[in-house]
Amino acid sequence: MRVLTAPTTRKRLPTPARRRNREGGFMAQLGYWQNALRPDTPRTPVTLPHLAVVMPAYNEVEGIRGFIDEIRECVSPLADRVTFHIADDRSTDATAGLFDDVADVTIDVQALNRGHGPTALAAYRAGLAANPTVLVHVDGDGQFRGRDFPRLLAALAQEDADVVHGVRDGRTDPWYRQTLTAAVGLLIALAAGRRIPDVNTPLRAYRPEALRVLVEAIPGDATVPHVHFSLAEARAGFTVRYLRVESIPRRGESTVGTMWGRGNSVSLPPKRLRQFVRAALTEAWMLSLRPSAPLRSIRRPEPVSR
Repeated sequence: MRVLTAPTTRKRLPTPARRRNREGGFMAQLGYWQNALRPDTPRTPVTLPHLAVVMPAYNEVEGIRGFIDEIRECVSPLADRVTFHIADDRSTDATAGLFDDVADVTIDVQALNRGHGPTALAAYRAGLAANPTVLVHVDGDGQFRGRDFPRLLAALAQEDADVVHGVRDGRTDPWYRQTLTAAVGLLIALAAGRRIPDVNTPLRAYRPEALRVLVEAIPGDATVPHVHFSLAEARAGFTVRYLRVESIPRRGESTVGTMWGRGNSVSLPPKRLRQFVRAALTEAWMLSLRPSAPLRSIRRPEPVSR
């Protein structure tokens, strides 16, 4: 008679990584599940010589000035100098002339209306040209809270990171945009070998030396630069941190600046979005995914002593 016995298991001591994950400490450090950067870390003041905030904008006359005022109020105590660099994608409203009387805001109107991706890259380049200590990118539609910016800067400093991504919490985008984000996230996770939260988030804080490597490697007309950046950062071994931040609806009453249609009232994916998705997938294959893709060659720069 054959007797079946329960298999024996060898008890292994947990590794430090297992212990951190079991205690929830790892995600707490990233601030992904908790608001604090980590429970036992005091919020030490951040002092920067020069903070540059860069924004792509299109038809944001109703909300962008209040958004910049809110950011300025929150980050001014943390930097000796704060400058704002707006790349205007040839707005059809008065966005371009809105800051003529504001000394710390520079607006660069693009020669052609080229869409969000190229305009974001133009904003990045304008910010880098100002030689800041830290550069923060955010879209001009104001879908974030100014109070989250100090947390972003603290994460960059305290975690000694190359970049901190603001992971959006409470998004109110239409279902098709959220589905698209999830699908892109899955594709990039397969390519990167790990999950990247909110792969296309526009809220990011960069060390200039790390950002410069990314910006110099990508064509100026790239449609989805943040997707490429997220994948390149993971592959090249950048020190990336993820911080959960609040996402709010676009500021202002006008819907002219929305890219895909009349806000959340659109029940089906607009034709323009479907065309954009096809173009973005082709671009992702050519620039980041195929074996000889140019962005595969990106390497993390040597950290600058601080």
